[in-house]
Amino acid sequence: MTTKRKVGNLLGLAVLSYLSQRPMHPYELSRTLRDNGDDRSIKFNHGSLYMVVQQLTRAGFVAEQDTHRAGQRPERTVYALTDAGRVELRDWLRELVEEPHHEYPWFVAALSLIAALPPAEAISLLRRRLDRLTDVRTEIRTLVDDALARGVPGLFLVEEEYRLALLDAELSFVERLIGQITDPQLGWGRQWADFHGEPAP
Repeated sequence: MTTKRKVGNLLGLAVLSYLSQRPMHPYELSRTLRDNGDDRSIKFNHGSLYMVVQQLTRAGFVAEQDTHRAGQRPERTVYALTDAGRVELRDWLRELVEEPHHEYPWFVAALSLIAALPPAEAISLLRRRLDRLTDVRTEIRTLVDDALARGVPGLFLVEEEYRLALLDAELSFVERLIGQITDPQLGWGRQWADFHGEPAP
């Protein structure tokens, strides 16, 4: 069962995770998130990061530890994880690993409405999607292989392996969908084209 959380933004989970290693100020958190490639999994900017840190503070999951200034830079507040924050981090992670969450991917929405396009155009677009998916897959495979060659443990690349598995599934699905549309035995393309007043693809 999904828990209603005081802070529900996944960026908050990442902040709790990194603060479990050591106290940091938001600028350092931002740099750490980017250095570790978390911006590939969690959408954020400096403004949203500061907002989430404030939400976590109000919830009692993090607390201000120190404020310091370096040279002419503005003051920076260092935040530390509280005991309540450590409990929240583990509970939240357990839930996300165990419970499937319903998501609303854009491609699924497009597929539910794809009949509004003529089949010939849909096929062309799907083939271009295949090309782009293949490029992305190559990019991620190279990233993983390079990281492994540098000695990065596989545990720290599981999210990339998951992305590869999703890409493989989508590539297979799109190829199969194109086949279903173009197969004269199934009749999809012919009926679909008739609806748009066009010849079968």
